[in-house]
Amino acid sequence: MSDAPKLLPISQENWPEEAMHLRDDFAGKLNVYRVMAHHPALLSAWADLRQHVVKDTALGPAFSEVVILRTGHRLGAAYEWVHHVSRARALGFDEARIASIKGDAGEMAADDSVLTGAVDELFDAKRLSAETQAAVVALVGVEGMMDLIATVGFYSTLGYILQSFDTPLEDWIKAELAAKPAP
Repeated sequence: MSDAPKLLPISQENWPEEAMHLRDDFAGKLNVYRVMAHHPALLSAWADLRQHVVKDTALGPAFSEVVILRTGHRLGAAYEWVHHVSRARALGFDEARIASIKGDAGEMAADDSVLTGAVDELFDAKRLSAETQAAVVALVGVEGMMDLIATVGFYSTLGYILQSFDTPLEDWIKAELAAKPAP
């Protein structure tokens, strides 16, 4: 028998006082942050980085979703994948584009190929080559390249949390998936 903790999402009623300022904001809405709330100081520190990576990124919403989807795919993080399929659909991605992000970079749109290639390089080589840096900078600029790297790191950390504790999907995303399964 293992002594490993099973960290379940914390309910609204049991929310830690130290992170109460985040409960009604982003943190109380998703199970991944409800799990992170077991460490209120980490969740509080996470908030500013989340604001930048998720909301204020130089990648823009669509390119950010491509990076997040590829990161979730590379991690094998189903929770991240389905949540970001939902976000990608809301941004107007069609099913073929979403499905392509799981595939070979040579079989997707050119911009998506540049971004997913960079994600793959970060996973495989743990760095961006000079050639990839040039391609990413030509597409999204230096700040966009830095945000791409930060996004992969940010969502990798979330993926590690999700998978370590088998974080369950929220009921609303389960219902959305039942109505329209993810590619």
